Amino acid sequence: MSLSATCESVSQKRSLSSLLAGRVVKRLKQEDGQRLQEATIQLLEQQQNLSSLLREVGNPDLCNIFRIQNGEQKQAESEGISSAVAVPLLVCELRRQASQLGVPVAVLSVKMMLERLMEITGTEEAKEEEEKRSGLLSSSQRVQLCLLLESSKELLSQGTLCPKLLWQEYRRDQRLPKLEVVYHLHGHNIVTLKFIIESDEGVRLWLVSQSMALCGWTPPHGEEETKQVQRKVLSTVVGVLLGTGFELSQESAAADRRISQLCCSVLDDMLFWLLDTVEKGLTPQCAGSGAELWIQIFDVSLCGVSVSGDTLQRFFTHTLTQTLTYKPQLTVSDAITLQNEWTFAKSSRLLTSLFCKLAVIFRVEQLLCHLQQVLETHEVNWKHVLCFLSTLLVYNPCAQSSLSELLSRLLSSAFEVYDLENMITAFLLARQCALEGPAIFPSYSNWFKMSFGGGSGYHATSKKSLVFLLKFLSDLVPFEPSQYLKVHILQPPYVPVKHRSLLMEYVSLAKTRLADLKEPVEDMGLYEDVSGAGGASLQPQCQAVQDVQKAVSLFESTGRISATVMEASIFRRPYFLTRFLPSLLTPRILPVKADARMSFIEALKKADKIPAAQYSSYVEACQKQRQQDGSALCLDPNDDPLEVLKIQLQEFTELVVEGNDGEISAQLSRISHTLSVIFPGRPDELIGQTVIRIHLNTPPPPELHVKVVNMILRNFCQCIVDASRANPPNKQSQWASRFVSVIIGNTQFLSSLICRLWDLFHNQGSSLSAAHVLGLAALVVHLHASMSHSPLVQLVPPILPTPVPVGEALSSALVCSTHVDMLFCVRLCVAAVCYGICRGDSLPQQQQQDYILSSLYKKLLYLIPRLLPEARRTPIAAGGPFSDHQEQKLPGLWSSVTDTNSTWMKTAWHLWRHPAFRQLEHMPPYQLFFSEWLHNELRVLRSEDILSDPERQEYQQWACLELYLSRLEEHGGCGGDMKNLCSHLLNAIMDQQLSDRSLDKLDSRVSYTGTCLPDILSRLQELVYEMEVTDLSGSRRSTDDVCDFLFTFVSERCSSTVTSASPSISTELSLKHTLNTWNRVLLALPAVLLIKVKSDGGRATLECNTLIEHVNQHQRKVCSPAGLLSCHLTAHLLKGVLYASARCGRPREEVNKAWSQISLRCPLLLVSTVHWWERLSPVLLSLWHRLCDGEPLPEQLQLLTDAHNWACSLEKGLSSATLPAGAALLLAASLHRAWQGRGCDSQGFSAALNTLRPERGTQQQQVLVFLLFMCVNDHLSSLLYPQERSHQNATDLCTDLLLVLVDSADWLLIFKSNKQGVYQSITMVTSDEFTRLVPWAFYSLLLQQSAELLQRAECCPGFLQTAVLCYISLLQLSLEGHTLTPATEPSDNQVTEPCQILSYAKQFLLRAISRTTPTALSPSQVRQLESQCADLDPEVAAALSVRLDPHSLSPEMDFL
Repeated sequence: MSLSATCESVSQKRSLSSLLAGRVVKRLKQEDGQRLQEATIQLLEQQQNLSSLLREVGNPDLCNIFRIQNGEQKQAESEGISSAVAVPLLVCELRRQASQLGVPVAVLSVKMMLERLMEITGTEEAKEEEEKRSGLLSSSQRVQLCLLLESSKELLSQGTLCPKLLWQEYRRDQRLPKLEVVYHLHGHNIVTLKFIIESDEGVRLWLVSQSMALCGWTPPHGEEETKQVQRKVLSTVVGVLLGTGFELSQESAAADRRISQLCCSVLDDMLFWLLDTVEKGLTPQCAGSGAELWIQIFDVSLCGVSVSGDTLQRFFTHTLTQTLTYKPQLTVSDAITLQNEWTFAKSSRLLTSLFCKLAVIFRVEQLLCHLQQVLETHEVNWKHVLCFLSTLLVYNPCAQSSLSELLSRLLSSAFEVYDLENMITAFLLARQCALEGPAIFPSYSNWFKMSFGGGSGYHATSKKSLVFLLKFLSDLVPFEPSQYLKVHILQPPYVPVKHRSLLMEYVSLAKTRLADLKEPVEDMGLYEDVSGAGGASLQPQCQAVQDVQKAVSLFESTGRISATVMEASIFRRPYFLTRFLPSLLTPRILPVKADARMSFIEALKKADKIPAAQYSSYVEACQKQRQQDGSALCLDPNDDPLEVLKIQLQEFTELVVEGNDGEISAQLSRISHTLSVIFPGRPDELIGQTVIRIHLNTPPPPELHVKVVNMILRNFCQCIVDASRANPPNKQSQWASRFVSVIIGNTQFLSSLICRLWDLFHNQGSSLSAAHVLGLAALVVHLHASMSHSPLVQLVPPILPTPVPVGEALSSALVCSTHVDMLFCVRLCVAAVCYGICRGDSLPQQQQQDYILSSLYKKLLYLIPRLLPEARRTPIAAGGPFSDHQEQKLPGLWSSVTDTNSTWMKTAWHLWRHPAFRQLEHMPPYQLFFSEWLHNELRVLRSEDILSDPERQEYQQWACLELYLSRLEEHGGCGGDMKNLCSHLLNAIMDQQLSDRSLDKLDSRVSYTGTCLPDILSRLQELVYEMEVTDLSGSRRSTDDVCDFLFTFVSERCSSTVTSASPSISTELSLKHTLNTWNRVLLALPAVLLIKVKSDGGRATLECNTLIEHVNQHQRKVCSPAGLLSCHLTAHLLKGVLYASARCGRPREEVNKAWSQISLRCPLLLVSTVHWWERLSPVLLSLWHRLCDGEPLPEQLQLLTDAHNWACSLEKGLSSATLPAGAALLLAASLHRAWQGRGCDSQGFSAALNTLRPERGTQQQQVLVFLLFMCVNDHLSSLLYPQERSHQNATDLCTDLLLVLVDSADWLLIFKSNKQGVYQSITMVTSDEFTRLVPWAFYSLLLQQSAELLQRAECCPGFLQTAVLCYISLLQLSLEGHTLTPATEPSDNQVTEPCQILSYAKQFLLRAISRTTPTALSPSQVRQLESQCADLDPEVAAALSVRLDPHSLSPEMDFL
């Protein structure tokens, strides 16, 4: 039915308006108007009744009621009677009829108005509509009622309407008022609600019931006007009730107090209705929107319109008190038991929303003070009290300090008068706070330890205080959840020794209670979580899983089974066998290479800690396992946590956009609870673990975990993007920091998150969009900013040597080896640094640095000049910051980051010139040192570099010579010292080749042969050459210092490698690796730099001392094979001698002097030169002729050729060859090389020996002894490396030499380390390792000789002493573990095994002693040998004493 039809149905007669509308309107004269009024009154008397007239006064076209255009307004006025005409007419008619009837005008006007009111609201159709609409009028009814009330307001102003009579008549016959009618009566100031409350005795009943009905009704979709009316009606009612009930008046009469109490009771009834809804456990969706709507009416913006701030505070205080004390049915014991279920995340949304509304206008201190007052003066509902406390903490993170002070006051008060009320209050409040997690409040274990764990605790003042505490804890035992009992047992309060028995009584009681709860101490984990946080304690199976993880982690880091596990296997055997081992031996697919878990299991098995049957079952189950088990999740199968988390994150995104800090904290608390369900692991700090281990090469985590991590990351990125649209980071709320606090509060989730971020940064960076990069960069920044209360990260494998903060660990995933890597790295770092700069804006300098990772900043210092050549022209200067004028020229930094039209190059260039960025570089943590720059540059793959070869050369030369050479050393530069610059280059080159490349091993893209090492070597060659040619060494000394610089450098490197007097095998290998790396660098440097040219009396001479010292100290130790330098190194050193001699006035003479010095002091270089002479001579002779054209060959070089020719002739059987006039070592080395060159022809060698008989002269004997030394060295090499050398050939050659030398004592000297005389130089030929193993070679060689030869050897002077000393050395080698076992099986006549050598050597020595005459050794020699053998082998010592020193025997033994 249309509105017009409705209006026409009211009356079938023609109205006054229609009658007037049909007349032609003329301009009236003054007397005509008077006649018209009289005629109108006469007409009304004859034709019109009051109801029709009143209806017509308020009956314009309803279709046009809301139109405001001028033309339409005039049309409406033309269709109805203007109020200026109608109201006076109506008043006149009312007075006329009232006089006729003899009743007051007010009575008649009330009767007329009520008839019209009932006509509007009282029809059957209207009643049905109102019932459906819970007392609200329809739109047409509302319009008619408003017009009626407007007319009534005019009547009221004319004095013809009585409001009191109107309400009395309206309420006659117990008619139930309509709440919207009351609202309109109040709004038009006809009958105010305050008057109704004061005059209507039944107001409480109908007002409460109608308010509930109105709250519970939801307007149809699209009726926005009805929604507004609904809220206005309720807010008006609440405002009047507040003003009447809580406004203080100076003169408070009894009636006023009654009315005030009535208003309070109405509001209380509504509150109790709300709390009943909460108690029934209904969610806002289940309970409808009624309770939620009533809570919204408590909004300050609504209530504050009609009441003062003080009134509102009194109301909120009263309501809060009523809520905290509503139905105090729960006892303290109930609260202790059920407290875990009353956390914020588990509480009703209605209740937490109510607390938020009530607390919003108070400070935290006021709320806590009021809470304490309520607790002291009322019986409380503990569920509401603790829920209120959780809500307060979640919405006000700063409340932690205030609450800590409250707890301190409560405990102090409790121990002062031994008050149990304050004591239980403090414990309940502390536990409730701890349940909200470490991001909100410290754990219960920490609080208990801080309060009672030390000698300064509240209970430590007297025995009475101690007894009070223990008595209190004992009383709690029957009601306590198990996790709190475990806290008290594992972290007991401080008790003096003399009162220890009191504590043990409580511990015994607590253990008994745990056993009753089926959680005995025997089932407590090895690394038990004693926090008391997070609700009920873990099941024993879950706890065992954590124990296994911790035990494996400790085993991996230490290599040993932890003492806790070993003790548990003995003292807690039931838990170890029934919980720990089954969790450890969970079947899985075993990896090909044993991981830490497998190694740990094997270690336990070797220690006999795993029963054989259980281990066999485990192995069989692993073989049958088809897929790896996912992590055990303690989830309710009826819930889908993924969907719950998805909805929570969507709501969180909306809250971030709205910027409601309180709601953000509340939502984060719910998200944290959901994450704790999916990732049930405990926070590491609560079990004493501050380092989490991230395994980078483990199988992927369960699919659910991956989905959750991805969902969190996507949500965070979306929130960053949405929040950045409205405000820059420094104008945003603290939502991101709180978000990260939730993340780091769950270590299991944090581990999964770090693994995912590391994989994204390291492997998938190029696929990330700009929004992803921005969001992830912001996340890394906030993770870094929270490092003070987050665990450290240890990456496995150990890419970084020590545990580092989360941000630094993620930064290590960013590599800059390829073009693609560099582009992603610069995008992420630019976003992170820009975000950090903007986020830290207006903060103190130290706090600003919390938001800027130094590692990411340094990557920009490396990448931006490399990728943007223009940045090299405007480097970060050493001066101060930019001027304000320059800063004003720069556009907004954050807008350049978020601008979709901007490229990374524009943003990077903008950031590079930004003053805040430039200022950071002057702070030590943000300075990119030259060594760090070199480390980055050496990781770049040349084939995938963004720079071409010429561009890279230009960039590297700029960095070395323009950027770092002149920069101060304390700022990471070289201080203008070219030597310092070269030292950095040398260190970087060697470190790059010596590093374990842990990160590179994880990246299959890295190729060790394709790095920028050749480029850096080229830069080193350029700089060293510049030092040598242009005298730019920095210290302004002569160029010969370059040689000292190089050899001093390598000497320091070797010294740093060998850190102890007795180096280990690993140290020796490291030293060998260092020197081999150095040799590769050395071969790349100009050979002339290795020899010093000094001026002696105006004459240039060669000085080889530095070279000789280097070869003797370092090169000798790493030769392979022992006693021989490589051909390339030997040639390089000799070319250095020739090059340097060319700079002297007499090069031929200088070469002779230098070689004479080398022959005398550097036998290793001499032997190596002889060995390689056949290959070196063409090169060196050609070089000599090129350098000194026309000069004859130096005599020493000619001598090398002569010795080589002599040895070859002698090897060929030409006995007439003349012995050259060279050193014995030179001739022996030549002969040794000739024998090796002929394939070890023993026949030809034997013939050569005949020409060198010792009896022919001393020189021949020395040549043979040196030759024996070299052959013994070969024999020892064949023992150690039988696959590389022919053992039999070396042994045969040694035998031939012994046959010639056995009668002379000189051959024994090569086996004595301290009495070698002219043969002392042999110790400088071979390595120290070979020198230590010479006793092994001595006995290995002798034990293979014939009896005749051995008999001749025993007769040799000094043989027995040498044999005893070698035997002693052999014993010491065996005890120290230095003897080496050969790689292959020995032949039948070969004795090489250490145990065999010792056994046969001892037998041989005892036989030799028995056959030696007593006069062979002097008494002092015998006693010295006896003392040396006494501890190592008393049997040999006794044999020496009996055989060689018979006078030492006791007189009592003479009868023998």
